[in-house]
Amino acid sequence: MPPDAEHGAPERLPDGLVLVSTPIGNLGDMSLRAISALKAADLVLCEDTRTTARLLREYGITTRTAPLHEHNEDRSIPAVLDMLRAGRRVALVSDAGTPLVSDPGYRLVRAALAEGLAVGGVPGANAAVLALTLSGLPPQPFLFMGFPPPRGAARRAAFASLRAAERAGLAATLLFYEAPHRLAETLADMAQVLGDRPAAVARELTKRFEEVRRDRLAALAEYYDTTKPRGEITIVVAPMPPETPENDDLDAILRTALAAHRLKEAVAMVTAATGLPRKLVYARALALAGGGDGDAT
Repeated sequence: MPPDAEHGAPERLPDGLVLVSTPIGNLGDMSLRAISALKAADLVLCEDTRTTARLLREYGITTRTAPLHEHNEDRSIPAVLDMLRAGRRVALVSDAGTPLVSDPGYRLVRAALAEGLAVGGVPGANAAVLALTLSGLPPQPFLFMGFPPPRGAARRAAFASLRAAERAGLAATLLFYEAPHRLAETLADMAQVLGDRPAAVARELTKRFEEVRRDRLAALAEYYDTTKPRGEITIVVAPMPPETPENDDLDAILRTALAAHRLKEAVAMVTAATGLPRKLVYARALALAGGGDGDAT
């Protein structure tokens, strides 16, 4: 056993900018080292000072806090770098989980590293990794994609790009965060563009109403269309099955796409998702739409 892993070993906390992971729901997941790092800091930067204040009170931490979020990160960086140059320790936390993972802080970290300043971290909870391990799907390799685009057309285009990457050789379990009010339509778009493959929806992890629902994408979409979810959500999607697009039923895919989209958009989506020639997809789409073979250019 390494010396630092022994019970009672001297505490070692990183200097400079310290990325401190916090619980994703259950306060009992706060590590002793995270508590020590926040107590030892001269300043705690946080997404929402009100959220972090509740956490600090729970553990008797009186360190001064300041906001660092999407809208003020750039203008906050110079003052934080000044503190780091002066030898101060600055902790960075997000509202929940591991900093920078779909949360602010990346630009600050890059600025500190560019100046040769110390950047360290205290590991801890992460919703995406916990959802992956609970999903029953292949744990590696995996690809974390953050939040899909909120608008339907952009979201389907992003999924089509992923499907094209899979056709080019990408084979990984896919992880996404999603807002509750968009969950059903996102799952439906995934089923349509990525194919109806196994998936899991992990909700409210570590909290009282934790739920992990495992099924195929279409079934999950149908369930959450009638059962409105709440809380923080992670979607885990199985890798593309080994079948090649040539074995897919092109007409069935096109009918599904044409039922929800105009011909041009449906053709673009199906072309990207299957890797088939656009002229072939366009010709079949015209035929199914009742327009004959038409001009496939």
